[in-house]
Amino acid sequence: VQLQASGGGLVQPGDSLRLSCAASGRTFSSLAMGWFRQAPGKDREFVAAISGAGVRTLYDDSVKGRFTISRDNARNTVYLQMNKLTFEDTAVYYCAADPYYSRRNTNSQEYNYWGQGTLVTVSS
Repeated sequence: VQLQASGGGLVQPGDSLRLSCAASGRTFSSLAMGWFRQAPGKDREFVAAISGAGVRTLYDDSVKGRFTISRDNARNTVYLQMNKLTFEDTAVYYCAADPYYSRRNTNSQEYNYWGQGTLVTVSS
């Protein structure tokens, strides 16, 4: 599975941004998808995950109510809509794929495939 993340950029606090992750190489709808992020000097952390059919989702508490994960299986793409961005959201965002969806999808070790990352910078 190849993953290509895009959509990062420089935004101001309170702005919105939508990240995309295009997948190829395997039946996309069979994959659970996740978003993680890594801020400078910090470990990679879970952001959100979505089941193959898009019915079930998981969010980290720090983004709940502000970020929305969704997917379009016809386009082999998963999205992360980020609203009300804060300085603390500055990070490289990675998408990842896992053949199975479970509540363990908050753990990066559950994922077999990773994209290259896209940088989100929130600055005034």
